[in-house]
Amino acid sequence: MATTKTAPRTKKAPETTDVVEDSALNELFLDELKDIYWAEKHLVKALPKMVKAATSDELKAAIETHITETENHITRLESAFASVGEKAVAVKCEAMAGLLKEADEIVSETKKGTLTRDAGIISAAQKVEHYEIASYGTLRTLALTLGYTEAADLLEATLKEEKNCDSLLTQIAEAGINETAKTEKE
Repeated sequence: MATTKTAPRTKKAPETTDVVEDSALNELFLDELKDIYWAEKHLVKALPKMVKAATSDELKAAIETHITETENHITRLESAFASVGEKAVAVKCEAMAGLLKEADEIVSETKKGTLTRDAGIISAAQKVEHYEIASYGTLRTLALTLGYTEAADLLEATLKEEKNCDSLLTQIAEAGINETAKTEKE
């Protein structure tokens, strides 16, 4: 989580009061927003590598769809920043950096062209999805608490897409990838 201070704003955020703008909770919200913004920007660069490493056409298609969704998540985050009177700024997300490093390790440690690798990619992708679900759920709740209704709506839309992606990855794994992978030799 980012710990950098947010510079004082020169203009009032459209949906807030001065008390909310100066609150520690508002600073936490903005720090978390910067964190997930970095995460999404780096995820959109990492997903094409997962597509290339995957064997299953269904898994490749799901990840390709999520690339487009992730691009939309970035745009929504920029709108969320604007709705609270802030410039979109990314601050390194150590959690996402670690999850993406782990995904790279899973790909490098599994055999090319196997469904075992696909099972590993699904595992890595679901860890990312779970992190994003937790982040967007928390951000939406904080936005509602702070009175940022427009930001909350934007965050809720992304939260739903993240949950749908997680469910789809589970379906793909259970539809045959895991079963076939268990019979593959090292």
